Amino acid sequence: MSRLMHVSSGPYAPPVPARELTVTSADGSRLHVEVHGREDAPAVVLAHGWTCSTAFWAAQIRDLSADHRVIAYDQRGHGRSPVAVAHSTDALADDLEAVLEETLAPEEKVVIAGHSMGGMAVLAAAGRARFREHAVAVLLCSTGSSRLVDESLVVPLRAGRMRTRLTRKILGTRAPLGPVTPTARRILKYGTMGPGSAPHMVEACARIVHACPRAVRYAWSRVLDSLDLDDGVRELAVPTAVVVGTADRMTPPVHARALVAALPNCVGITELPGLGHMTPVEAPELVGAKIRELVAVYVEFDQVEEGA
Repeated sequence: MSRLMHVSSGPYAPPVPARELTVTSADGSRLHVEVHGREDAPAVVLAHGWTCSTAFWAAQIRDLSADHRVIAYDQRGHGRSPVAVAHSTDALADDLEAVLEETLAPEEKVVIAGHSMGGMAVLAAAGRARFREHAVAVLLCSTGSSRLVDESLVVPLRAGRMRTRLTRKILGTRAPLGPVTPTARRILKYGTMGPGSAPHMVEACARIVHACPRAVRYAWSRVLDSLDLDDGVRELAVPTAVVVGTADRMTPPVHARALVAALPNCVGITELPGLGHMTPVEAPELVGAKIRELVAVYVEFDQVEEGA
């Protein structure tokens, strides 16, 4: 792809992984996976959202890899993962399970952080045996389990049929995004980021989103349009923290609050004033600190319990 897939300098430039591998999912789809940090360190798995890539987690990877083993993967069709035939929540779950199986030792415990569609991958996999074998805690960032189009605030109209119809057309457009221009940055910032987002944050997100193939973007938009993972929320039994920006138009705080109400073991919600949908980019230190906290409390505690 000739289009630059991410920024090449600054805090959001992706660090070089310690190793890279290709993981094969249940239906034969291939996934690009990166491993950062020491192999003997506590493990963290990062799952990015719709139209993004591993580059979206650059700030967290750079921070956490100093004393964690950070595993990040490109969702099918995104980043360096080839386009796949199947697009479904089952496929998201299959892919996450395949990454866990290939990168972790048997029964090794891990904290999983999912942003947007990455959080939906977690919810889709919550009842799976391999997920339950490995996941000891979860961080859900800017995500939801159902009614995404109905609750979206991208279109500034009162809730109702007209807003839902216009939102569906916008999010499900087949039109190419084109180059990253000043107008494109303004549109992306309005739709996905808080009004105070710094230009370098907007640029980093724009490069990533505009690199996503339009056919992939459209295919996954259809999945998100009909999303229903409410059962997955109820099956996510591990300690789960939730983060959302109060200015999130894509998955507004109503989704985060619904997650908190339905999760069997919610350990807290953090609502970030004025921030939008891209919380790992807009609040990199806070998101990284939340992941660290979950590792310190649940991974280390679990290891002590097993060694007792």
